[in-house]
Amino acid sequence: MNRSRLPNGKNKDRGRPREFDTELALDNAMLVFREKGFHAASIAELGEAMHLTAGSIYKAFKDKRTLFLNVFERYTSLRNEALRQRLATQATGREKLAELLRFYLESAQDVEGRRGCLVVGSATELQVLDEALSGLVRQAVIRNKSLLVSLLAQGQQDGSVSASLDTEVAAELILCLTFGMRIVGKMQNVTAREPTLSLAMKLLD
Repeated sequence: MNRSRLPNGKNKDRGRPREFDTELALDNAMLVFREKGFHAASIAELGEAMHLTAGSIYKAFKDKRTLFLNVFERYTSLRNEALRQRLATQATGREKLAELLRFYLESAQDVEGRRGCLVVGSATELQVLDEALSGLVRQAVIRNKSLLVSLLAQGQQDGSVSASLDTEVAAELILCLTFGMRIVGKMQNVTAREPTLSLAMKLLD
């Protein structure tokens, strides 16, 4: 079949960006950014992981920064949805908090743990990220804390969490625990997961 041509005889589709599965490409780039961080990830490494040439990456995403923004948005969206589904199976605020901690403990294990969390990893780069990227990461952290506050408040309402607990302070402490789990997971597994979970849940009494 002949390609359609413009009046000047040139191919109509010449110069179009290479077609590819955008979500798959972002998922592959996500692995590189999670393991290396924004600044350490090179276009060559990203291109190899995405199975794209540098030219195709620039045509589709403009630059590494824009690619990272797309990856970060997809990562947080996927993680939030996975967590939402887990929490939906639990009844009380306390049970939801236990499931959240279990979610982070499981995420810190084996291959998933070694890859690391894109939010936590990016948070450690805040001083070298530009203002817009830093703001994106900060907002993700704020959302995580807000979720914890709401779950603690739900627990107080249903009686599963101590009414005297300061939800803001407790949320910050649990946030530190969850982020710490992901940092430890980059190096090794948390072997005593259930005892760790049981000890963490005592914070709610």
